[in-house]
Amino acid sequence: MGAPPRAWWAVYRWRTPSRRITTPLVRGILPRHYDRGVTATIRVGTCSWADETLTKVWYPPGVRSGEARLRHYSERFTTAEANSTYYRLPDAQLVGGWAERTPEGFTMHVKAFGLMTRHPVKVEALPEDLRDAMPVDERGRVDRPPRELRAEVFRRFSQALEPLRQTGKLGGILLQFPPYVVRKASSFEYIEWAQEQLAPDEVLVEFRHRSWLDDEGRAETLAFLESRGLTYVIVDAPKTEARNLVPTVVARTSATAYVRFHGRNAATWNKRTGSAAERFDYLYSGEELREWVQPLQELAGEAQQVYAMFNNNGRSEMPAFGGLEGLDPHEVAGDPRKGLVAQAPANAMMLRNALDDAGVPVA
Repeated sequence: MGAPPRAWWAVYRWRTPSRRITTPLVRGILPRHYDRGVTATIRVGTCSWADETLTKVWYPPGVRSGEARLRHYSERFTTAEANSTYYRLPDAQLVGGWAERTPEGFTMHVKAFGLMTRHPVKVEALPEDLRDAMPVDERGRVDRPPRELRAEVFRRFSQALEPLRQTGKLGGILLQFPPYVVRKASSFEYIEWAQEQLAPDEVLVEFRHRSWLDDEGRAETLAFLESRGLTYVIVDAPKTEARNLVPTVVARTSATAYVRFHGRNAATWNKRTGSAAERFDYLYSGEELREWVQPLQELAGEAQQVYAMFNNNGRSEMPAFGGLEGLDPHEVAGDPRKGLVAQAPANAMMLRNALDDAGVPVA
């Protein structure tokens, strides 16, 4: 008989290939294991606290202001991603409010502004004093700006995060690259350059093109991230062969293990007329979430910190009795009488309970 098949969640190991890193390292090479004798506490949260579904479905009717919503959220979760920063550069006043409204020990990860990850950005999304200098295409989008202008965007983004740094609440900066950023020499070089602009903050890297993590490219990609001290973002998403979907590879390239749950809605992922809300419209079942208990437990045994973040930002009909794995409907819906549930906080709480039931340390 042959060897039994490897469980899908076994932590991937790789041999460092001979690719030469041509720019100075911002961080040293990190060991793959951290001999701490303890298991890291897993922190679970959502990839936004202010999207439309949360404001209309999750928050109670009396929680209406931005300040009240963030306080409500941070009473229930110890970590979050700031998503609005992808659409517009933040300023220190805005970020200062986040730092003030969250308790001590809260960790906020911040998604990079679209221009920083080579996404199309309308010139109107930039500060006024940068607009005239930016080259634009016929659709009014910034078109291949020179490095010095892009570096200025990085500088302003980083500077605005200072209130989170000063309060010890800044987690990682998420660089989520679009599907047209494929695995090639110039892409590696750009990631190196981007990390240098953001040093010494932790950088989280998420890929959206399959070439980075297919059988041919996986070892090189993970070894590159590890050599730079960059945090690899594990993705749970639809299991298809689409080129803009990376396989779920459970691995760690820094002291942080980071998982983003995008839902498994294969029908809407590449829908031409679909929105981001449709793409991530998915409510995980309890069984699907329990698949992650063992891989997260194994990652927690190696990493210094582990995050599980939910980006399924739609709404679903309230599941039948038992479908919420014991959660009170008031925990997942501001007004359960409407019969709707906010997917991301519901699944975050369900995963947290599943980990706790299995004896895995979870915040």
